[in-house]
Amino acid sequence: MSLPPLFENRLSIPVIAAPMFLASGPSLVTACCKSGVVGTFPALNLRSTDEFESWIVEINAELQRHAEDTGEQPAPFGVNLIAHKSNPRLEADLAICIKHKVPLIITSLGAISNLVDAVHEYGGIVFHDVVNARHGKKAAAAGVDGLIAVAAGAGGHAGDWSPFALINELRQFFNKTVLLSGCLSSGSDIAAAQMMGADLAYMGTRFLGTQECEASEDYKQKLLASSAAGIVYTPAVSGIPANFIRESVEAAGITLGDAPKVDLGLELEEARDGNTSDSKPWVDIWSAGQGVGSINDLPTTAELISRLTTEYRQAHQDQHARVATLRN
Repeated sequence: MSLPPLFENRLSIPVIAAPMFLASGPSLVTACCKSGVVGTFPALNLRSTDEFESWIVEINAELQRHAEDTGEQPAPFGVNLIAHKSNPRLEADLAICIKHKVPLIITSLGAISNLVDAVHEYGGIVFHDVVNARHGKKAAAAGVDGLIAVAAGAGGHAGDWSPFALINELRQFFNKTVLLSGCLSSGSDIAAAQMMGADLAYMGTRFLGTQECEASEDYKQKLLASSAAGIVYTPAVSGIPANFIRESVEAAGITLGDAPKVDLGLELEEARDGNTSDSKPWVDIWSAGQGVGSINDLPTTAELISRLTTEYRQAHQDQHARVATLRN
């Protein structure tokens, strides 16, 4: 088990709130960090690199105020950079991260050793999304500090491997930080992820259902009404397999077998263009993981993290009690 020194004595529970397209913003990120969970957001949630930088400045200032007011060090925050060739802003956004020494960089759709080296040079760390062992080995060779095992059932772009298979194979060759993503909604889920061999839980869908999340009210209400049976795994929305709420996909008239060309930057531009005549990915076509059936309310982020912390500690106590009943 391995946690980066950056996280030591700064977390209330071993959780990273995953970066979510058009849903994670400064309010959610800072609320997470103040309560001891790593908050993150995608750089491409903003129209431009200049706007992206303004969010980093805002987050840094708010976390600094919190530290001065409370005397407590908040959890670090992170930024998701899409390393796919369709992202023309990668170099510019990375330069901003370097300028402001963003503590954690999460890369997706490509592990780039030069990027990892640049982040390491200022003292930051890099975690990378992987959906199978082949991708994990490539990321490990690029020098990343952590692998995010995006298992079956995770919200957004996800894999189709069982979490047991994925964690076990990654651990055969990677001895740094491993995170588990996929259907984690409760404190006991976080404890279970660690029992399986993960160091940290990576939770997205559960944080969609919080007051600070920038998802629309209609989206949040659909989360409350959904269950695992209503989630569909398809490449039809972005060209990359992802989990979405079936009703929103069908309402958009999308054929599930379609596989459009991957262009995430274009997706986000279309999502922000103000044209209400077409259904837009991530705005009208709603992503969620199979753990959505566990969402029954919309608490503040602080309330959710407090609940998760209580559940996590209780899960460990319960497990110790179970072990105590076994023959030595």
